[in-house]
Amino acid sequence: MSARPKILVTQRIHQEVQQRLAVHGDIDMNPGSDPWPQSEVTRRAAPSTALMGFMTDQIDSALLTAAPHLKVVACALKGYDNYDISACTQAGVWVSIVPDLLTEPTAELAIGLSISLARHVRQGDAYVRSGVFNGWRTHFYGTGLHGSVAAVVGLGQVGGAIVNRLKGFGCSQVLGVDPAALLSGVEIVSLDTAVRSADFLYVAAPLTAASHYLIGRKQLDQAKAGQLIINVGRGSVVDETAVTQALKKGQIGGYAADVFECEDWQLTDRPRRISPELLALDNTVFTPHIGSAVQNVRLAIEHSAADNIIAVLQGRSPPNAINQPRQIETKSFSGEFLISS
Repeated sequence: MSARPKILVTQRIHQEVQQRLAVHGDIDMNPGSDPWPQSEVTRRAAPSTALMGFMTDQIDSALLTAAPHLKVVACALKGYDNYDISACTQAGVWVSIVPDLLTEPTAELAIGLSISLARHVRQGDAYVRSGVFNGWRTHFYGTGLHGSVAAVVGLGQVGGAIVNRLKGFGCSQVLGVDPAALLSGVEIVSLDTAVRSADFLYVAAPLTAASHYLIGRKQLDQAKAGQLIINVGRGSVVDETAVTQALKKGQIGGYAADVFECEDWQLTDRPRRISPELLALDNTVFTPHIGSAVQNVRLAIEHSAADNIIAVLQGRSPPNAINQPRQIETKSFSGEFLISS
């Protein structure tokens, strides 16, 4: 009888997902919401056959070397910037993602952030709570999506979902920055044109070498007056220092974000916190990376990641694999058969 596989789960997950995984192996799970340091993840990965990873994790060659039994890394996320896919492939480790469950809630949040920023919801809420409010006054005039020019940078699943929602708001024009995309009702333009034209600029691009600081000082210097920028892609696609200066100078009208540079773990020179100078500005709205933080969505994401782990432990290819491991031999842990894939 083969020893039961070890399943490492680096963040707390719902009990029903734990119960599903427990049928197939022994679970070592982070009991809290704070991420383990990399050294602790590496130590706990050493005896593991499967790992369910989250955004705060980094899977690199050092961890893979320390974990010779590892067969699958199931990412409970869509964007896998922090995961070295090539190293996993070389090590014979499957990597899977959750490709679509995060799309709709993230797009919803993007629209919510833009409305909050444009209509001064943060300031209005504080005003009501201050006790000063005692009825309607001519305060907090903002702007609306209706009749505006909106641009979406990055027309993948999230960007496309943002476009679909914008269509219901009566924008005068919807621009897209993504030369490979073709979406109905969207005019594909260059980044420079989008920055010069948009009242609302939505950033939904993943972080790559090419997109790092895609929205930087040069773009902000030519931004349309009063422009509102909403970032739900990755923090480092936008230069937060340049945004801070553009806000202080009045070059743009506001900045909203659910993602931040300090979260981009694969960048060794990333800032370790959000700049207090940026946090102090009134014309900003921030949320703590809650794009997919919808209860039923998070549960579905965990189930999807568990599906991928269970598949590998049963000797099958994970349904949402993004790589094809080299010369991988996956053993059924009932001890009954061997599958080469």
